Amino acid sequence: MWRYPGDRSADYTKLDHWIELARLFERGRFDAMFIADLVGYFDVYGGNVDSALRTASQLPINDPTTLVSAMAAATHDLGFGVTAGVFYEHPYTFARRMSSLDHITNGRVGWNVVTGYLPSALRNMGQQDIPHDKRYDYADEYIEVLYKLWEGSWEDDAVVRDKAHDVYADPAKVHPINHHGEFFDVPGIHLCEPSPQRTPVIFQAGGSPRGIRFAAENAEAIFVTGPTPELVAPTVRQIRDSLEAAGRGRYDARIFMMLTAITANTEQEAWDKYHDYERYASTEGALTLYSGWIGTDLSKYDLDQPLDDIESNAIQSTAANMQKVTGDDGRRWTVRDIAIRRAIGGNSPVVVGSGEQVADELQRIVELTDVDGFNLAYVTNPGTFEDIIDYVVPILQERGVYQTEYAPGTLRNKLFGAGDHLKPTHPGYRYKVSK
Repeated sequence: MWRYPGDRSADYTKLDHWIELARLFERGRFDAMFIADLVGYFDVYGGNVDSALRTASQLPINDPTTLVSAMAAATHDLGFGVTAGVFYEHPYTFARRMSSLDHITNGRVGWNVVTGYLPSALRNMGQQDIPHDKRYDYADEYIEVLYKLWEGSWEDDAVVRDKAHDVYADPAKVHPINHHGEFFDVPGIHLCEPSPQRTPVIFQAGGSPRGIRFAAENAEAIFVTGPTPELVAPTVRQIRDSLEAAGRGRYDARIFMMLTAITANTEQEAWDKYHDYERYASTEGALTLYSGWIGTDLSKYDLDQPLDDIESNAIQSTAANMQKVTGDDGRRWTVRDIAIRRAIGGNSPVVVGSGEQVADELQRIVELTDVDGFNLAYVTNPGTFEDIIDYVVPILQERGVYQTEYAPGTLRNKLFGAGDHLKPTHPGYRYKVSK
């Protein structure tokens, strides 16, 4: 939608754009800005990258971690969820990057753990395509190394800053982690002193059975997506059950549903806006993204052909959900349906209406699905967010279901209440060197 009048997506290379966006979110009392990322590109559709380049389908894309410091300096409470893949950086250096961001943001950073799904990323990193579930085996050890570095290397009181005796840190309280595993050998100490959260808030969006298991064991904020709330509800129940199976509380992780809201002063104005968006939406771009998400070249399908079952080595939950969706007349969706209906909103539900109608629907979805909140996608940037803040947020605040002020402290504190550290039931807690 970068072509839409007033859209500023193409300003992604300008720091002022991100600073203004962060300030907007803080004005709207959003919990966090979630920054997606890819180390690769969509080259499944048509067998090449041409359509991604033409339609700006998540390409070009910059490193999101470079933005956080400036946005944190311009805000006081907004959190930042940064996406980073486990295959694209060694955990030893990544641990330092996240600890650095946690220090600089005063504990307002989270890490969205992704295993990756684009073959182009692995090829350009000199790696071979890896079977879906094997990626999570790798991620298990990757995050274990991080827990050891963040939690198990420096004791809470290792930093003494004793000027009289020329001792900044007590060497007896800084420990090597001595990790020797299948994928990594990390014998030494963490490079950073303990940050406000030590471990950043762990975000995860795995929707496959293996991904849900990983999320249940590690995540504190879990993203779910699906074309309808009715299809999301069973996933939420499965995640809650999996949290308990992992020895954690059923509500030890916040679950956020992806959703696109198009709103205005009246319902008619909102639908007028939606139809205006349709004039600029790229169906080629939608098929480019979907092809990458499910690992299947949709250019090979007849536009009016219903989609058969797809064995996906990419995002399995997206492929599975897409196969369940039917049109208004009960028929299975075709490739054309996906191109037209998901050019706006991607794989998430699209809610259109006045501020009050959107607020009603958000509350209905929470009641139906048991999600804790929403991961709001945008149609235009920053227009979609401005509309939600102006038309929807005040109504939710009046109803007492949306915060009017931020809780103090770190991102973990804001999401879960008192306490900046991992709960004892979290697997990372077992690596804490001083309990």
